[in-house]
Amino acid sequence: MKKWRKLKIFLIVLLFGCLLPEFSVIPVKHATNNDWNAKSFWFEPWGKSGVHKGIDIFGKLGTPILSATYGIVIFAGELPLGGKVVAVLGPKWRVHYYAHLNSDLVFIGEPVWRGSEIGLLGDTGNAKGKPAHLHYTVVSLLPYVWKIDGSTQGWKKAFYLDPAQVIKP
Repeated sequence: MKKWRKLKIFLIVLLFGCLLPEFSVIPVKHATNNDWNAKSFWFEPWGKSGVHKGIDIFGKLGTPILSATYGIVIFAGELPLGGKVVAVLGPKWRVHYYAHLNSDLVFIGEPVWRGSEIGLLGDTGNAKGKPAHLHYTVVSLLPYVWKIDGSTQGWKKAFYLDPAQVIKP
């Protein structure tokens, strides 16, 4: 009997997370859709990753980085390629990944709201020596299998969403 109760709770939480609306905003303060190249998502060849699975939003070093949506911070720290990074688990079971920050302003487990400052624009990780920008990626924990195609790493399209479509005004 306890097994069925746990399964029901799991399914309710899963469904609830899928139904929550995102209400996304552009994650670099004062940026517009002219501050990134919409064709850079899934562009190849792209360095060590082979395919660029996000968009780079350019701005002035130290510009506030905003949470694109509400959620819970699941990572705040450093990674070799991303430099200073923040990851937020948001609605629809999507992880919003913010990389190359000059500094992060949040901690793991912290709830954030749409438009909350989570860091400052930078050039850390493999962006060192390049113009300051935010590498912004949206990853779905639930696969969109119909998006898989025959392109390079095309199976990963089930998980990586075009951030420009997520933050579309």
